Amino acid sequence: MNKPQFIKSSSGETLVVLPEDEYEALRDAADAAHAGRAMEAVRRGHMPVLSAGEVDEFLRHATPLAFWRGKRKLTQAVLAQSVGISQSYLAGLEKGKRKGDPALFLRLARALDVPMEALVAEE
Repeated sequence: MNKPQFIKSSSGETLVVLPEDEYEALRDAADAAHAGRAMEAVRRGHMPVLSAGEVDEFLRHATPLAFWRGKRKLTQAVLAQSVGISQSYLAGLEKGKRKGDPALFLRLARALDVPMEALVAEE
């Protein structure tokens, strides 16, 4: 491993420069750690697991929120009322046209009995 270089940007921010292969190794290690945490959450029952058919259904929805609401057999009106928002706002969230803050997604996750991460689509 080469020693990283520290440089200052024009704005005064400290930047770290390292070889590309070392950067890729760090990304791989971070991905492996994330996968390990996800698998541990599955083992502990904290992260729901989907069947192959459910994965296909999940992929047909605009957002994870829309999938989980349907899977839990809740109407938009019932879920919206339980978390203190309007049905139209929830519809916008489900279509990906509206944004919600973390506190709202925590309430939605609790109402749907899923971890908050299950409601957030990865870019």
